[in-house]
Amino acid sequence: MELTGKRIIVTGAARGMGAATVRAYVAAGAQVVAMDVNDESGTKVAAEATGPGKAQYLNVDVADKSSVVAAFAQANKLMGGIDVLAHPAAIQRASDAGEVSVEDWDLMFAVNVRGTMLTNQAAHGYMKATGGGSIINFGSISGQRAEESAAAYSASKGAVHAWTRTAAGTWGKDKVRVNAILPAMATQMYLEARERSTEEENLASYWRNLNSIALGQEYGDPDKDLGPVMVFFASDASHFITGQMVPVDGGQTNVR
Repeated sequence: MELTGKRIIVTGAARGMGAATVRAYVAAGAQVVAMDVNDESGTKVAAEATGPGKAQYLNVDVADKSSVVAAFAQANKLMGGIDVLAHPAAIQRASDAGEVSVEDWDLMFAVNVRGTMLTNQAAHGYMKATGGGSIINFGSISGQRAEESAAAYSASKGAVHAWTRTAAGTWGKDKVRVNAILPAMATQMYLEARERSTEEENLASYWRNLNSIALGQEYGDPDKDLGPVMVFFASDASHFITGQMVPVDGGQTNVR
C-alpha cells in the first residue's frame, strides 16, 4: 500500500470524507491535487495535510464539463500525470418520491451523476495514456435500498453504482480499474445535521441506520476507518479489483 510517486486527484476535498482522503494520501506519500468549489476550506485542507507527500488546491465544479476539463488538465500539468482519482464530491437534499421537485432532481443528478461521469472520463483519458490507474467513486447504501426521505439522492447513487460497473467493464482493457466505496462515516456534516434534528428524528435515524451497524452501532471515523481503505484502492495492492461496490460501513449494508 505504498503511494510514494502516486499522482492523485481528490474531489469534494474541502470537508468530510474528501478532506480525510487528502490527509490519508499525503500521509502515505502521494502528490495530491485537492479539488472543490469551496476555495477557502479546500485551500486550508491542502495546506494542513502533513506527511512525506504534498497537496495543492484547485477549484472545480464537477457538474460543469469545461470546469472539469480545465481543472484536470491543470492537475496533470502540476503533477506530471494522473494515476488515481478519488471522487467523494456529492450533494444531498431531502426529497419525498411523490413530491420531489424537478429542480432538486436535476441538481442531484447534475452533481452526483454527471459529476461522476465527467470526472471519470477526464481521469480515464490521462490514465489510459500512461498505462492505467485507479478511479474510486462514492456510492451509498441509499443506492441499494428504499429511501423515503431522500428519493432523488437514492436514485442518483443507484446511477453511480451502475456507471461504476459499466466504466469498469469498458476501461479494463486500458488497465483502468473503477470501484465505488459505500461509506457510513460520521462527518462534520452528519454531526451538524444531528444538531438540527429533533430527538424524535434522531431516534428514527438510529433505528434505520445506526442499529444495523454491527461494529458498535455508530458511524465510522473518516480518518481512522475510511482513510486506510482509500489508500488501499489507490495503491497497486488493489490492482486486480474492479467494478466492485465496497461497503465501508461496519456492516450496515450487508450484516442484518
